[in-house]
Amino acid sequence: MKHLLKLSDLSAAEIESILNLADRLKKERRMGIHHTYLAGKTLGMIFQKASTRTRVSFEAGMIQLGGSALFLSDKDLQIGRGESIEDTARVLSRYLDVIMIRTFKQQDVENLASYSTIPVINGLTDYAHPCQVLADLMTIREYKKNLAGRTLCYIGDGNNMANSLIVGGIKLGMKVHIACPETNKPDAEIMKWASENGEFLCTPDILLAAKDADVLYTDVWASMGQESEAEERKKIFKGYQINDDVLKVAKSDCMVQHCLPAHKGEEITADVFESHADEIFDEAENRLHAQKAVLLKLLMPEID
Repeated sequence: MKHLLKLSDLSAAEIESILNLADRLKKERRMGIHHTYLAGKTLGMIFQKASTRTRVSFEAGMIQLGGSALFLSDKDLQIGRGESIEDTARVLSRYLDVIMIRTFKQQDVENLASYSTIPVINGLTDYAHPCQVLADLMTIREYKKNLAGRTLCYIGDGNNMANSLIVGGIKLGMKVHIACPETNKPDAEIMKWASENGEFLCTPDILLAAKDADVLYTDVWASMGQESEAEERKKIFKGYQINDDVLKVAKSDCMVQHCLPAHKGEEITADVFESHADEIFDEAENRLHAQKAVLLKLLMPEID
């Protein structure tokens, strides 16, 4: 694994290897075992989209592994004043050991990696959110013990989360159901791949998608950068909510996941959120452990 740009670049074995390492790192941290695997290494974190979980988990994770992390907003870099992604990659490659970027266009991440001589991690684009889904898969595996044959139902916008959940779920043998309006489906190529490589359903029928689900998942109706569309999106996604009616058709031991932040009362009711809060905040915590595993796989691939 040279970079982490999107989950479709990884094999099932590579994803499982990351999850296994993340499990070990989480267990050892709770036992008070600390590692200095990345002593002397520096992570540069480019943020063109702000974040709570991405920034704190990457920065804390790098420090916990003995390295250091630099927060680089586009207001502080020349990239915010017109310097190209390609030139930024060539400069930062001479200063840093690994780059994480959280931005809008997937092509910017791909270009950064093409011109970089060090590993690049996609912290989020409008197309994909691989780091979040690694944490999601880790959490589901913790609660359900296995992924193969489980049904994951995502309800809401066919956005970057839907795209990455489809790929990650199908690659690890899950059945993936997407409930979304006809106007807001996931990426067409991803859906085509999913239909050819696993058990996949995309439907506007929420209860059909949620039937017998092991996992229910949702995200905000208006993602970062879509604030001006928020009122219109409330109309489009009305009813696309995890609530008691949806839980009734899922399996009795169904778990709930949310990538956060949550808009309670919109994509999920407050009661459902609070009753599944342990699962949701375990998911948030696992961003830390999964990303530490990614950093190690990129910088010290010999570690298992």
